[in-house]
Amino acid sequence: MKANRIHLYGPPEVIVFEDVEVPVPRFGEVLVKVAASGAGLWDTYIRSGASVLPQPLPLTLGAEIAGVVEAVGPSVIAFTPGQEVFGVTNARFTGANAEYAVASTAMIALKPRVLTYLYAASMPVVAVTAWQMLFDHAELAAGETVLVQGAAGNVGSYAVQFARLAGARVIATAAAADIDKVKALGADKVIDFRAERFDETLKGIDVAIDTVGGGVQRRSFAVLRPGGRLISSVSKPNAQEAEKRSVRAGFMQVDVDTPTLAKIASLVDEGKLNVEVGPVLPLEQLRVAHEMLEGIRPKPRGKIVIES
Repeated sequence: MKANRIHLYGPPEVIVFEDVEVPVPRFGEVLVKVAASGAGLWDTYIRSGASVLPQPLPLTLGAEIAGVVEAVGPSVIAFTPGQEVFGVTNARFTGANAEYAVASTAMIALKPRVLTYLYAASMPVVAVTAWQMLFDHAELAAGETVLVQGAAGNVGSYAVQFARLAGARVIATAAAADIDKVKALGADKVIDFRAERFDETLKGIDVAIDTVGGGVQRRSFAVLRPGGRLISSVSKPNAQEAEKRSVRAGFMQVDVDTPTLAKIASLVDEGKLNVEVGPVLPLEQLRVAHEMLEGIRPKPRGKIVIES
C-alpha cells in the first residue's frame, strides 16, 4: 500500500510517499481501508520532532480517519468488517495518511450516516476537543454564559454549536469577515476582536474557551466571574492569576474516545450540527498540506482533508 512516511524529523520535505506493507490489527484494533484522513497542526509537531509523546521512526503520519473496516484483530467484537467508521488511529496520533490504517477500537465509532468520508474525516480531533473543553473540563451547564475565543476556527466553530445545543448563552470572538458565519452557528453575540477589546466590555462570564492563546488567553481572566472557568487547548493558563481571581483555569489535551464520537455522530445525523471542510488534497500531496499548515503556502480556511 501507499503511505506518507517520515524517516527523520524535519520540515515538510522529509515526508516520503512510499510503498509499505499493509499493517495487521492486533488485540483491540481494526484494519481500516482509509477513504479520507485529516491533517492538522499536531501532525506538524510529530513530523518536526516536537511531539510531547515518543514517536519512534520511521512512522506514517496522520491521526484522523474515515473509511471501512477491512479486518479485525483477535477478540474484537465491537466492530465487524464492512462497517463505516471514523475516529483516530491511536494515542500517538500516527498511521492515518495511508491507504490502510490500524485503529484502536476505543478511539473510533460508526461514521455519521449523513456524512461523506471527507466530511467525517475532518471531525474527530477538533470536534472532540471542543466537546471535552466544554463538558469534561469546564463542566458547562444550561443557562450559563460561555465566551468562545477564536469561534470561526476548527475547534471554536464546534464549541459554539455544542454550547448552544447545551442551552448556554454564547458570546464569541472572531474576525469581522466571520461574524455572520459564527452567528449562524448559534452565537448570541459576536465581537470583532480587531475592533473591540472583549475584556473592556464583558464581565460575569461563567466559562471562557480559549483556542487562541497568548494575550487573548491572559485577557480572558478579566471577564470571568469568581468561580468561573478558563479552559485552553493551546497552552497552560497562569495558575497565579487564576488563584488571584478565584477562578479555575486549565489546559487540556484531547482524548478521543468512542462514546464522545458516537454522541457527536448522533448530533450530525439528527441535523443539529454543521460540519465544514477546507481544502481537499489527494493522498500523494500530504506534503502540500503540511506546507499550508506551516504557512509556507497560504494558510487555508477550514480543516484540510486528505482523500485516499
